[in-house]
Amino acid sequence: MKRLSLSQQRSLTGYLFTLPFIIGFILFFLAPFIQSVIFSLNHLRIVAGGYELIYNHFENFKHALYVDTQFLPTFTQTVLNMITDVPAIIFFSFFAALLLNQKFRGRLLARSIFFLPVILSSGVIAGLEAADYMSNLMREQATNATSFLAGPTLTAFLLQMKIPRELLLYVISVVDRIPEIIRASGIQILIFLAGLQSISPSLYEAARVEGASPWQTMWMITIPVLSPTILANVVYSIIDSFLAPTNALVTYIRTTAFGGAGFGIGTAMGVMYFAAVSVVLAIVVGVLSRHVVYQD
Repeated sequence: MKRLSLSQQRSLTGYLFTLPFIIGFILFFLAPFIQSVIFSLNHLRIVAGGYELIYNHFENFKHALYVDTQFLPTFTQTVLNMITDVPAIIFFSFFAALLLNQKFRGRLLARSIFFLPVILSSGVIAGLEAADYMSNLMREQATNATSFLAGPTLTAFLLQMKIPRELLLYVISVVDRIPEIIRASGIQILIFLAGLQSISPSLYEAARVEGASPWQTMWMITIPVLSPTILANVVYSIIDSFLAPTNALVTYIRTTAFGGAGFGIGTAMGVMYFAAVSVVLAIVVGVLSRHVVYQD
C-alpha cells in the first residue's frame, strides 16, 4: 500500500477535523438550503392540506431589488456596520487577550468578566432584555447621549493635531458603539488567549537575549504566529455580525417572509444575503490568507 506524503497526511487530518461539520451540514442544512432556493423562484400559496408553488422565474428577486424600498438601504447599512465593527472587535479582543494573558491576581475572575457578555447575549437572556422596558430606556438614552469624542470643541482640537478626518470619524463611531463591541468580543478573546498560550516561551526568551524590545517582539513574533488565529477571528466576526439577532436586515427578512410581502420574496432576500456574505468572506479570506504564516 502506498504511503501518504506529509502534505496528504495534513490534508487528511484537516478533513477529519472538519468531518463533523460536513456531516452536520449535509444532514441538517443542505436540504433546507436547497428548499429555500426553490422557494425563492416560486410564489408560495397556502392551500388546503399544505402549500403549492407557482414558478415565477426571478420575479421575487426583482421585487426585492426594485420594488421594495427598504431591502437595499438596510443591506447597505448592514455591510457598513460590519466594516466598522469587525476591525474594532479584532483590535479590542486582541489587546484584551494580551492583558488577560499576563500573570496577575484575579486573572480567572477577569477572564470570566470579559466572557460574561457572551452569556448575557444568548438567546433567552437577549429576549428577556429586549422585553425589559428599563433596558430599552437605558439603551435609548445611551444612543442619544453625545460621545465625549463627538463634542465640537474636542473634535476641532483633534483635527488641528493633523489627525486624518476619516480616522477621527471612525474612532468617534467606534466609541459610540463600545457596548456592542465589548459584547461581540467574548469568543474572539478566548480564541486569542488560546493562540497566545500556544506560542512557545523559547521564542520570547531568544528575542530578549537578542535585545528585542516588547514592541519588536509583538510585531516579529506574536502577530506572525497568531496570523492564523487572526484570520479565524476575522471570519467568525464577519459571520457573527451578519447573523446577529440584532441585525436589522435579518429581522427585516424574517418579517417580510412571515408577515410582509410573502414567503417567496423573503427567501429571495435570504438567498441574496447568503450570496453577498459568501462573496465578502471569499474576498476577506483571499486577501488575508496571503499574509498568514503557518508554522511547521
